[in-house]
Amino acid sequence: MKKLFPSELIYQIFALLIAFIFVHAIYVAVIRPNADAFTAVEKVQFSQDANYEPQRSAYVVLRDFEQEACFVLLLWAIAILGYKAMASRRQQKQLMLDLVGLPEGEFVTVESAEQTSALIRKRIPEAAQDYLLSRVMLAAIDRFSATRSVQDASSVVQAVCDAESERTESELSIIRYIAWAIPSVGFIGTVRGIGDALSQAHRAVEGDITGVTESLGVAFNSTFIALVISIFLMFLIHSQQTAQERLVLDVKRYCDDWFVRRLRV
Repeated sequence: MKKLFPSELIYQIFALLIAFIFVHAIYVAVIRPNADAFTAVEKVQFSQDANYEPQRSAYVVLRDFEQEACFVLLLWAIAILGYKAMASRRQQKQLMLDLVGLPEGEFVTVESAEQTSALIRKRIPEAAQDYLLSRVMLAAIDRFSATRSVQDASSVVQAVCDAESERTESELSIIRYIAWAIPSVGFIGTVRGIGDALSQAHRAVEGDITGVTESLGVAFNSTFIALVISIFLMFLIHSQQTAQERLVLDVKRYCDDWFVRRLRV
C-alpha cells in the first residue's frame, strides 16, 4: 500500500493537469469562438427585425467559465474512476487462479501450512502481492499455522475483507467530493449571472433587456450543465462502488470454497 499510494497520488495530479489543458484548449479553439460568432449573428438579426425569435446554440450554453470548470472536474473524476476500475479488473483476474495448487481431496494441515504459504507466495507475482486475495489467503494461512484453528482462519478472512471494504469506501471520498463540487460550481454561475442581471436592471427599465437576458442565460446554463454532469458522474461512482463490493464478496466466496474448507487440524 505504501508503494501504491504515491503513484496513485501522482496519477491524480497529472490527470487533473491533463484534464484542464484538454478542456481549456477545446474552449479556446472551438467553443468560445463559435459562441461569440453565434451571438454576433443573433444581435444583427435582432437589430434588423424586432420580431426575430432568438435561437439557441450549444456553444452559448457551454461557453462560460463555470461550465468549463465542471467539465474539467468530470474528466478528472473519470480518470480516477478508470484507474480504480483497472485495479479492480486486475484483481478479478486473480480469482481465476488456483493459488493453493492442491488436487481435489487433499487438505492443508498444520504441518503443511508453512509449505503451502511459501507455495502461495511463489505463485503470486510481485506486482500482485498487494491484491486483496493475496493478502487474505496469506493472512488466513499464517493465522491457521499459529493458532491451529480453522475458525480463526475464517475470522481473518472476514476481518481483512471488512477492512478492505472500509478502505475502498474511503478512497471514493475524493470522487464524491468532486460530485458535490460540480453542482456547487454551477450554483456559483447562477449567483454570478443573477448578480450581473440585477446590476443591469436600469437598462431593462429603459427598454434594453439584452444584457439582462444574457446574464440570466449564464445563470440558467451553468446550473443546467452542472446538474447533467453530476447525474452522469453519480452513475459512474455507483457503478465503481458496486464493482468494488462485488470484488470483496467474490474474494470471500473464493476463500471459503477453495481454501478454508480444505484446512484440517
